[in-house]
Amino acid sequence: MKVSVKPSYFKSRLFLKYISSYLFVLLIPLVCLTFVLYHNTASNLRAQIEQSHLNQLTQAETIVDTHLQQLNDIASRAAYDPSLSRYRVHDAYYSLEAIDALGNYKAASPIVDEMFLYFRGDPRIYSSVGMYDLDVFADKYRFKNWTADAVERDLNEVRYTTMRPADRVERASGYAQSTLVYLVPMVPNSPNPHGTLMYFVKESSLTGLIDSILGGYEGSSYIFDAEGRVLAVKSNQDEALGDQSLQSLVSLSTGTHSVKIGGVPHSVVSVKSELNGWEYVTLMPSAQFFSSVLHIRAFIVALFSIVVVFGGIGALLLARRQYSPIFQLSEFAESKPVSRGPAADPAPDTPMGELERIRSALQAYSARADLQEPYARNHFLLMLLRHGDDSVPSLGLPESFGLQFDRSRYFAMLIGREHTGGTAEEARDWQLMLTLLSEAEYPELGARLYGVELPKPDQIALIVGFDLIEDADETSQIGRIASAVYDHLQGIGRLNPSIGIGTCADGPERLSQSFIEACSAFESRTRTAEGSLAYFSDLTAESGEASWVPKTVLLKLAQSLKQGSADVAARSVAEAAQTLRAPGLSAKYMRCIGFDILNTILKTADEVGVDNLSGSIPAIEAFSSPDELEQGFLKLVDKLCEQVEEKEECETHTLMDTIVAYIDEHYADHSLSLETISHNYSISMSYFSRSFKDKVGTNFVQYIWQKRMAAAIVELTTTDEPLKEIIQRIGYQDAPNFIRKFKKETGHTPGQYRKLFSDADGSLKEKA
Repeated sequence: MKVSVKPSYFKSRLFLKYISSYLFVLLIPLVCLTFVLYHNTASNLRAQIEQSHLNQLTQAETIVDTHLQQLNDIASRAAYDPSLSRYRVHDAYYSLEAIDALGNYKAASPIVDEMFLYFRGDPRIYSSVGMYDLDVFADKYRFKNWTADAVERDLNEVRYTTMRPADRVERASGYAQSTLVYLVPMVPNSPNPHGTLMYFVKESSLTGLIDSILGGYEGSSYIFDAEGRVLAVKSNQDEALGDQSLQSLVSLSTGTHSVKIGGVPHSVVSVKSELNGWEYVTLMPSAQFFSSVLHIRAFIVALFSIVVVFGGIGALLLARRQYSPIFQLSEFAESKPVSRGPAADPAPDTPMGELERIRSALQAYSARADLQEPYARNHFLLMLLRHGDDSVPSLGLPESFGLQFDRSRYFAMLIGREHTGGTAEEARDWQLMLTLLSEAEYPELGARLYGVELPKPDQIALIVGFDLIEDADETSQIGRIASAVYDHLQGIGRLNPSIGIGTCADGPERLSQSFIEACSAFESRTRTAEGSLAYFSDLTAESGEASWVPKTVLLKLAQSLKQGSADVAARSVAEAAQTLRAPGLSAKYMRCIGFDILNTILKTADEVGVDNLSGSIPAIEAFSSPDELEQGFLKLVDKLCEQVEEKEECETHTLMDTIVAYIDEHYADHSLSLETISHNYSISMSYFSRSFKDKVGTNFVQYIWQKRMAAAIVELTTTDEPLKEIIQRIGYQDAPNFIRKFKKETGHTPGQYRKLFSDADGSLKEKA
């Protein structure tokens, strides 16, 4: 007797694995969360800074574009200003007016440091402070990278507005500064300009606009022209960028970017002017963003420690909670041993963990389920034939049973023989046929077949699904399939079966009607000849038959009532009632046809043994109205089908009671089996197995084992008979197998059990 023991969790490897797994699962996300938190903080800071830079660069670009547009406007006005025409500038009397005009234009722009007017081919140049010879001008303004000859050449040849990059300019007074030169041909946009307007712009005027963008961060701000040259730069970095790095900045589109310069990640913000193609860029090392959030490190460390402590406590609680049901399942599996077969049993001294015990038990139960699967599969197909797909909840059963209803056409066939039993050879041939037709396929006909064992032991149904093949109609293909099945069965042995074939449906939903038709065709054919094919579609009214209802409809109605199939019976009544609505049909003939339908129903009720339908028979007045008569027939067939099902259920219970009593009396017979019971009581093995389990709650094999086990225990505890004789007396011939199963069931061998629970004289005693 086993005693429940409180589990010691920390002695279990599985429990310790749970704790370590939970801690691992805790720490990995926690480390990742810490990294993500730190990274997101830096990323958010970076995004804010980059957005700020983008906004400021956009603003600077707008301001510079405005100033350049203003310079272009000044150039346009100056080009058409009479006081700045060539002859007036050269005239000594009007030259002062020209100088004043240049001064006024210069004052109109805040970024212009000096403004010069030059007429091409002229040796002189004019400014807001006076006139210079070109030699004097070159001496007064000395450019570091722009020679006097280059200055004169550009003044005479420039055809488009041009901004020269910042260059160091030394003046005659000794003052030097970085200056940009903006050249505008006069007249602007003219193919043949007659002069050039030159603006001096201090670099600080442009860098002042981008000076505050970087703020306290290390980096550089650049302004590039449309050709990629650096016009102005503001940098607080120690090292200047090379030409290649600068070109990589120019090629960037407007927005924020992450680039590597010299192997160091940098954040780049770029804005491009639509007016002149200038590029405004800020460049910052990305590492600054992470160094700016180091102040949250202490907070992260504290949060990490708190989460680890509470997470450890949570891991312990979760591990206990998760392990407890596994421990209970393991105890249950150990306390409910089942037969697993020799291959599944580990060595007796091999220690088994919790999961191993559960796995072993599941394998045993799975083996039991595999044994029951053929019977469950057959039951599902039988319900499909009787009630159709709409009345059978599949719940994924077709897929679990390996059934595939993927064909476009379906019909049912009924295979039977006139005489049950027969010789041993015929019984083997019939069993071979059941095996071969459980699932078969005829690829050349595009057909797949599923066999269904019926309650009657001498009948089997076939569900046939097929796709139409080329150059064949539906009727001919059904005939070819039926002939192929018949030829196949003829080759098995001495069966010579008869086959009834129902009509075709578009899907498995109407298989119940096709099955009823196959049964009707089978019964009609076997009354005249054995060993042939009978098609329901070939049934016609017999010669001289005084019936206006088609014979096939009455046959189908009778067969559906015998099967208790209310839906098919209702459809058959509806088909038969159509005859009552024939145009010009007199009341007299209507009554005759109605009585014909009623006689079919009552005759079938008598054949199946149902005789209490008198209260449901339609009144004589109803035979004058097709609608009332049809409703009356529908109520009658519903009641009849209901009573047929109840009668079948009652007969099944009565039969099972008889069989259970027989088994209780003959369980010690070693030849007792599903086959012998099915043969003795003229029922199929599938039907018997399913009905027996519904009756007693366990399958046939397990029930026999329980009876024999109980008898063996009584013999062991009340007698001193040798074990071998006891085993043989209870119906077991394999002694080693019995001993192994007995130990699985009780935890002891038969000899140990006898010593523990019996005295030498046979009296019972209890062992602590």
